[in-house]
Amino acid sequence: MNKKANRSILGVSVNMDPTNYILENIKKGLLSQRVFTHVVSLNPENIVLTLHDDLFKRIVLEAEITINDGIGIVLASQMLFGSFVPRLTGVELMQKLINEAANESLRVLLIGGNSKLAEELADCYSRSYPASKFKGIVGFKDIKHPTSGEQKEILSIVTALRPHLIFVAFGSPYQEKWIYENRASLQGITCIGVGGAFDFLSGRVARAPKLIQSIGLEWLYRLMRQPWRWRRQLQLPVFIYLVLKQKFSRSEG
Repeated sequence: MNKKANRSILGVSVNMDPTNYILENIKKGLLSQRVFTHVVSLNPENIVLTLHDDLFKRIVLEAEITINDGIGIVLASQMLFGSFVPRLTGVELMQKLINEAANESLRVLLIGGNSKLAEELADCYSRSYPASKFKGIVGFKDIKHPTSGEQKEILSIVTALRPHLIFVAFGSPYQEKWIYENRASLQGITCIGVGGAFDFLSGRVARAPKLIQSIGLEWLYRLMRQPWRWRRQLQLPVFIYLVLKQKFSRSEG
C-alpha cells in the first residue's frame, strides 16, 4: 500500500487521500493478509513528539498509512496549505473496520485498555458477529515496564490466532512503538494503535455530542470529563506556535 501524502506539517507528511480511499486500501491488506500494515493516527501531540523522539518519528514516517485524527491537523493544513485534509478519528476507523471484519468473517485481536476491557469488548463483538473471531487480552500490566513473559504471551496468542487485524490500546507512543518493534512477528496483519477507543466503544466513556464533535471541540469535552489529561494538552500551544513559525518562515522564504 502506498501512502499518498504531499503536504508536510513540522516535517510529517499528512495524508490527503479521502476516507473511502484509505478504507479501501486497508481492506485490501486485510483480505490479502500478505503484508504488514501499520496505520498511525496523527494529532498535534504526537506530531510535536516526533521533534524530540527519533524512534517515534521514524515510525510515523515509515507507517504504511496515516490518518488525520486530531482537529488540529485539519486546521493546521488549512493555515499552511489553504485546504482541509480529510479527518478520520481512531474511534471511527475502528468502528468501520469492526463492521468490515463482521462482513468478511475476519479474525480480530484487541490488546490493552484498562482492566479486562479488551476481553469484555471482544466478547460483546463475538456475540454480535458470531461468524467472526474476536479475542481480547490485557497486554501489559504496566506498559512502561513490560515483562518478557507478557511479551511472549502476546506473541504466542498472535501466532495461534493469526488475526487479520490487531487493535492496540496502550496509548501513544507506546502502542505505535510496540507495533513497530514487533513488526517481524506481525507480518500479514493490519495493526492500528487506537488509544482510548476501547473506552468509547464499550460505553465506559461517553463521546462528545455530535455538535461538539463537528466543530472540533471533542478534545475540550474529553478534557472536562477527564481532567487528568491536562498534561497532554500542554502540547497544543507548542503545536500552534510551531505551525505559525512554519507558516511565516515559508512566507518569508
